[in-house]
Amino acid sequence: MTAPADPLPPAAKPEYIRALTEGVSVLTGDPKTAIRKLSVPMMAAMLFMSVYNLINAIWVAGLGPDALAAVGFMTPVFMIFIGLGNGLGAGVSSVVSRRIGGENRQGAESAAMHGLLMGAAIALVLTAPLVLFAEPIAVILGAGSVAPLAAEYGRILFIGAIFILFNNIAYAILRGEGDTKRTMYAMAFSSILNAILDPILIYWAGFGIAGAAIATVISIVSVTLVILYWFLIRKDTYLSITMRGFVPDRKISRDILGVGLPASIEYLLMATLSIVINAILVIVSGTDAVAVYTSGWRLLMFAVIPDIAIATTLISVIGAAYGARKYGNLTIAHGYAIRLGIMIAAGMAAFIFVFAPQIAILFTYSESTAYLAPRIASFLRVISLLLIFIPPGMMSLSVFQGTGRGFTSLVINILRSLAFVAVCVVLFGIVLGYGETGVWFGIVLGNILGSMVAYLWARIYINRLRALEENAT
Repeated sequence: MTAPADPLPPAAKPEYIRALTEGVSVLTGDPKTAIRKLSVPMMAAMLFMSVYNLINAIWVAGLGPDALAAVGFMTPVFMIFIGLGNGLGAGVSSVVSRRIGGENRQGAESAAMHGLLMGAAIALVLTAPLVLFAEPIAVILGAGSVAPLAAEYGRILFIGAIFILFNNIAYAILRGEGDTKRTMYAMAFSSILNAILDPILIYWAGFGIAGAAIATVISIVSVTLVILYWFLIRKDTYLSITMRGFVPDRKISRDILGVGLPASIEYLLMATLSIVINAILVIVSGTDAVAVYTSGWRLLMFAVIPDIAIATTLISVIGAAYGARKYGNLTIAHGYAIRLGIMIAAGMAAFIFVFAPQIAILFTYSESTAYLAPRIASFLRVISLLLIFIPPGMMSLSVFQGTGRGFTSLVINILRSLAFVAVCVVLFGIVLGYGETGVWFGIVLGNILGSMVAYLWARIYINRLRALEENAT
């Protein structure tokens, strides 16, 4: 492999150029090896985050069902920031990896700075309105009597919005250069610190549900400081982030937004879909159904961690292969990622189905929530059926994001969320009168249909690229 192209004059090279990192070498090498080596640290990082989410839910559950429901109502709004950060991150990771694959280091660094500045601008625009109108938003979302509690939790989280966006985009820069180990270290540190602070602030300090939010913000800010240390003080990353010599470039912005904006909208769709599902659950079964759904969904997200890690890594692997015009590697990476994801998901599904009653106890250990245990166990068994169908769809969306076709990914997600999931949830939950259980089965069936469409679409797209490559040779 040749060294990345560098437009800097020879005299400037000793100051700015660092050796090719191991991560970049892996990223641009064999796709299967890249997926395995780069996704394992991502799995570990996300595992830490998910374990924290479970621990957080367990601590909040001790405050009663109202607290659980309050978190459930504000979670979709919080997902807006997570979605914007992850969406922009997908765009940054895609552009960075494609430019690294095309041996353009300076272009990759410019894309990284563009992404960080976009994230800061978005945070400045959204934070104040959400903090000021947290309670009216909770009322609109159907929180009812728990709206003040939901607003108390939400306001604190929204204050940390700019740090959330910065961290997610910084993670994307590291992934784009094949450095998933640092992402693992940062996310693990955040999760451990958060888990330690939760019981201290919720119970010992007596802050209640506000304590959970404060713990989250403190851990997020701490990670921001660690990331800034890596990039600005230690300076041993492959790419640099600096305003020195930075020139705004509309083409780079469009390239990032071409993936990042659709990806962000996809996360907004997920948040909107969660809001719709919460509203339908309140209609058919009351606010307790939201607590059941929120608790069970947290565990599902825990089980999907390996798939998310593989899919996130796949964006960079696909981007590097696409940038190098190695279209045959797209087929290899896509197929391998799906097989690996299904194998892991099948084991997760079996475990959840068998041990659902025992798992449900984690969310219902207090006297005030014990009556929810059978419903949570039932939800877990139904939703476990979905796990083995997730990898084909999730990995296929990564193909489009990695190649810069973010709009295609968005169209597929709109079909999944609106044409499949929302319709199935309304059909089974309300029209056919199956209530809460009908909503669960609607979620499963709608997602399966969406996953099938994504897979078929991705295979057709990859085959077309390979045909173009063969015709060119």
